[in-house]
Amino acid sequence: MQLHNLNGHIQSIYLVEYPDKLMLLDGCCRADCELVARFITQELKRPLSDLKLIMVTHMHPDHAGGAHKLRRMTGAKIATSNAPGHWYQGFDGIMMHITDILLARWVASRKGKKQAFMWYPRKLNADIYLPDGLSIPDFDEWQVHHSPGHTDRDICLHHVPSNMIYVADLMVNVKGKLIPPFPVFYPKRYLNSLLMLKTLKPTSVLLAHDGKIDFADIDFNYLLKKAPSIPMTHWRSVKSKLKQITKS
Repeated sequence: MQLHNLNGHIQSIYLVEYPDKLMLLDGCCRADCELVARFITQELKRPLSDLKLIMVTHMHPDHAGGAHKLRRMTGAKIATSNAPGHWYQGFDGIMMHITDILLARWVASRKGKKQAFMWYPRKLNADIYLPDGLSIPDFDEWQVHHSPGHTDRDICLHHVPSNMIYVADLMVNVKGKLIPPFPVFYPKRYLNSLLMLKTLKPTSVLLAHDGKIDFADIDFNYLLKKAPSIPMTHWRSVKSKLKQITKS
């Protein structure tokens, strides 16, 4: 197994290579599809049909945005958590989907990236829905661990032989410190997901936004201290800002 780390639009892209197949550890941004295709055909000198599986760890624009388009381009299957329903359900879901796309565009502008088309379907039409603890079909060295909190359907992907794990947005690096992501919709589930990772004790950890780190470098005491006790969501942030404005 060889792991390739591509610099995506606003996140790291992890492409797993085997002699006979490829797997993406997340669905990227919609803006990353051509980058992934070029890397496969020009750098790896392989046909696009060698991409067999696209994992989607959760439904945010930089993790699910390119999944459907890449499936059309390559014929790969999409796999995700078996969480019930869709993340962006109903009117609130529509508004949250739009907000998340706008936030992704803002992050891109902060990174100095040219604005790109970010729109993607708010409902994921996956081919495979994976329960907790299952090995990934046709990629048996990899195991799925459910890690909700950020959303209700986050997953981590554990490469058992190397004891390396991709945790997506379970934690993010801000000014040299690993902290909880925004949003955290389910604080108790998020806490349990952190404890799951701590108990698992992988050798190394792949972050969606900061590359590969050693597990020993994670300050779990700090992370657990920073973990929210109430949901940190878009609407709560707006209400908090409004209160600050009215008080001033």
